[in-house]
Order: sequence, then C-alpha cells, then structure tokens
Amino acid sequence: MLVIGLAIGVLYGAFGAGGSAFATPLLALAGVPAVMAIASPLPATIPAALAGAWSYRREGINASPIVRRSIAVGLPAAVAGALASDAVSGQALLVLSGVLLVAIGVRFLAPTEPAVTPNRHVLAAATACVGFTAGLLANSGGFLLVPVFVLLAGLGIRQAASSSLLVAAALSVPTLVTHWALGHVDWWVALVFAIGLVPGTVVGARVSSLLPPARTQRLFGAVLVLFAGWFLLRTI
Repeated sequence: MLVIGLAIGVLYGAFGAGGSAFATPLLALAGVPAVMAIASPLPATIPAALAGAWSYRREGINASPIVRRSIAVGLPAAVAGALASDAVSGQALLVLSGVLLVAIGVRFLAPTEPAVTPNRHVLAAATACVGFTAGLLANSGGFLLVPVFVLLAGLGIRQAASSSLLVAAALSVPTLVTHWALGHVDWWVALVFAIGLVPGTVVGARVSSLLPPARTQRLFGAVLVLFAGWFLLRTI
C-alpha cells in the first residue's frame, strides 16, 4: 500500500489527475475490500492535492480565479454523489471505477486544446457533474477537472492542473465526511497510503516541467487504458 501510494502520488502531481481513480483498483488487487478500496484513498488526497498545488505555486504557476466558483458548485454535488454510493454495491463501484480509469486514459491519449471563448454556464454544469461523480466513486475528480478547465475555461494545461488540485482538495472534504459516516473508510489503509502519496505528489509536481508533455501524456494514457481494461476483465 505504501508503494502504491508513492507511485500514484508521482502520477498525481505530474498530471493533476488519476489519484483516487488509480488507487481504487490497485488497492482492491492488494486485498482491500471493495467499498474500503473506493473510499480509503480519500483522506490522503486532500494533503496530497494541496502539496501538489503548493509546488506549482512555487514555480510561479498560480491557480485560476475560477477555482472558487468551481468549489461552490461542486461541493453540494459531491455530497449528493457520496450519499448515492450507499445504494450501489461495492462490486458495481469497482466496475465503475475501472470505466472511469478508461476515461482518464482516453483523455490523456486525446490532445486537449484550449477553448476559444470560456462559457461560465457550461463550466458550472460540468463542474457539478464532476462533483457528483467524485462523491459517488470517492474520487477527487482531478482527472475530469483538468480537461474541463482547459476546454471550457481556456486555461493552459499546467495552470489547469494546478487549479484542479485545489478544487479536488475541496471536493474531497465533504466526500470524505459522508463516506466516513457511511462506514466506508479504513483509516489504517488511508494512513499507509498517505505516507507514500503525499511526498510522491510533491515529486511529481516538480518533475512535470522536465517531461516532454505530449509524448509523456499519451504514454500515460495508453498505460491507464491497458491496465483498466485488464482490471475490468478480471473484476467482471
């Protein structure tokens, strides 16, 4: 679990996405029960996301002003999604997490071009959908927020990653509280996972500027799609 946390932290910091979504199937494969594998990574994603955003800020990459509006829209949607998760079986949540991981991989395989004209209403609706998904699957939502910020807000990829980390940290708080109240969090798993995830995120954020963006992101996307496909076949 410690190694899983460290590896995912590096990816999370470098790409601003894939933290909880990648953690769930890996923790399930490591023997963590399905519902616990869904929600237990959440406590670690909050400090990890903040640490990653701080690293971006130290490099002079500031978050966008849309962060506050995204949090205001996403928070209630995240609570609604978390409450809905109690009506879905752990096995179904694992399958949905695998599908989500495929979506992450496809997003990295496809080039993301900035929007010509930002649309606030569409952005608000998209952020609400991200919040609900984050609550349902106990995922911080960073993987969806990055393309949303690039396509609908016109941000550059690194500013979008920095902004998504801050929003993801905020959305994780009510999601965590709700899943904790539902008994979905194993705190021992969360602690060991966090010990690896937080420093890994800082390292990933710092090395992101050294990576060739297009080629690295496509390679990462291909790995995610292949892994998610294998995981779905194994789970089903």
